[in-house]
Amino acid sequence: MHFLRLLRPALTSALLCALPLAAQAEEVVVFAAASLKTAMDEIAPAFEAQTGHEVTVSLAGSSALARQIEQGAPADIFISANEAWMDTLEEDGLLAPGSRSDLLRNSIVLIAHGADAVPVEISPALDLPGLLGEGRLAMALVDAVPAGIYGKAALESLGLWDTALPQVAQADNVRAALALVSTGEAPLGIVYATDAAADDNVSVIGTFPEDSHPPIVYPVAELAGREGAAAVAFLAYLHGSEARAAFEAQGFEVISQPGAGD
Repeated sequence: MHFLRLLRPALTSALLCALPLAAQAEEVVVFAAASLKTAMDEIAPAFEAQTGHEVTVSLAGSSALARQIEQGAPADIFISANEAWMDTLEEDGLLAPGSRSDLLRNSIVLIAHGADAVPVEISPALDLPGLLGEGRLAMALVDAVPAGIYGKAALESLGLWDTALPQVAQADNVRAALALVSTGEAPLGIVYATDAAADDNVSVIGTFPEDSHPPIVYPVAELAGREGAAAVAFLAYLHGSEARAAFEAQGFEVISQPGAGD
């Protein structure tokens, strides 16, 4: 008991010192494009450990996330896989002024089931129907989800869309399209290079030329009225060196920002 009486003041002091930190801890809700899953699985826990804030990440197609935000979903940060959906939210006044920036670049690739598929040359001469046989070409929704939009644009640019269309199997998001190829339900698919790198059950058999589709840029922004301390800190963290390493490990090209602390 004497020992406990001596220890009690030290314990009380330690608890009082910890209270301000606990009071400052907040939750940040991040809506992120499905193609960011692997990187966010690393970035979110690292940020939590460093700051004490809690991160909740919601992953889906950028179009679905943008529509949820339009309907009032309580997101703090939005990372889109294309600029158009972010433009829509900005035009609607749903972004925190001055918080938007370009975060990442990516590329789209043709993948095949299995780890040792034979590479092909992606050009107007590519015989997609011949490669597919009776199978399907897995893509994210071609009129809504960025990966699908980019893939359709590339195929149209190369003159391959009309012949491919009858065999296109559309999925809700790019990770769902990847899963169709990974499990062998579809022999081929079009996904981001970063998605292909995250799955050992697929092979990249070709990369679409950069000039066959619009630039693949991932913008990020805070949502209007949600500019809390955790959101501000997480946005800064995304532009920092630790997040850069996580993104680059997945094959993203990080767009440098002035004053990002690299």
